[in-house]
Parts: sequence; C-alpha cells; structure tokens
Amino acid sequence: MFTGLVESVGIIKAVEPMPTGFRLRIAAGDLARSLTMGASIAVDGVCLTALEVTADEFTTEVSPETVQRTNMGEYREGTRVNLERPLRAGAELGGHFVQGHVDAVCRLTEVVEEDDFVRISLSVPDDQRCFLVEKGSVALNGVSLTVASMTAEGFEVQLIPHTLERTNLVADGRAEQLNLEVDILGKYVAQFVAPHLATLTSQGS
Repeated sequence: MFTGLVESVGIIKAVEPMPTGFRLRIAAGDLARSLTMGASIAVDGVCLTALEVTADEFTTEVSPETVQRTNMGEYREGTRVNLERPLRAGAELGGHFVQGHVDAVCRLTEVVEEDDFVRISLSVPDDQRCFLVEKGSVALNGVSLTVASMTAEGFEVQLIPHTLERTNLVADGRAEQLNLEVDILGKYVAQFVAPHLATLTSQGS
C-alpha cells in the first residue's frame, strides 16, 4: 500500500529484454540505500519488487501482465519515473490509499499554464469514467491528485509548483502516456451496488 506522495524521481538506466517481460535498472539516488532485496517499491504507480540493490540503483522485473496494463512498454534509457516506498504501519497518510495496481493507461491531451500552476487534461478509457468524480482522489503515475473537473474525454487536475518540481507528470523524458489508478473505495462501492442495480432494473422491466 502506498500514499501517492512521490519521494524521488528515478531514471531508467537500462531496459533488458527477457523471454517474456523485461528487467529494469533504475538510478534512484539516496532512496536506493533504504531498499533491501525483495522490498516493494512503486515505479510510476506500479508496485514492483527490488531484486538487486546498490548504493544508488536497483533492478526489478516487469511481467507481461504489467506491460499490457501500464505505460512501462514505452520505457527507454533516460525515461524519468516516480518512486515511492510503501506506507509503513502507523505512519501519517498524507495522500490517499494507492495500491500500486494500475487500472488503465490514460493520455495527456492538454497542458495549460496558470501562473505558477499547471492544469492538465487527460483522456480516459470509457470503462474507468464511472469511478471518477469531481473533487475525488486519483493517482497518475503514482501521484495522489484531486480531480478538478470532469470533461467529455476524461478529467482535469491542477498541479501545484511542488508537484511540478518533484514528479515527472509534465517533465521531459517520461513515458508519453500516464498510469491511472482510480480510488479503491469507488471500485468497492461499484462492485457492491452493481448486483442490486441489476436486480432493480430487472424488476422494473
């Protein structure tokens, strides 16, 4: 479990193909020193496992399922990635509950500067729109954000200067598409009420 508060921006140093999936070597600076072999770490909002750790780098493996569901197939040497270690028991929850399980990949469609802030618009797959609400929580590339408004294609968020400086959301050298994780509470509510709605619909027909 994560919070969506990015600790560091790492850089992909190598993408090494495997028979299925691939292995990533990521420069993580000081954050790497706190990792141990087998530790979980969120890379652009995807929960992965650190396999080899040095003073400033770690390696991890990406499965075919993860490649299919995330933006990691776009990674190249030099791609910038958001990094976050898991939430520790008893620690303050500053963002919202982020599982590290990406629901879909969304596309950045517009970037508008608003003085020191930036508003970005994103297109979202139709099957994910039902989980998004204005002023609700959402994670983009592992960053906890608030939906500013809904649009015809998806939604908008406004990025504060701190987010602009500390994440890869509008930085050069990031994957062209963004990993989307909707609020887990919305998914559970939708799953709970779906059969009841279906029953009511059948009774009314």
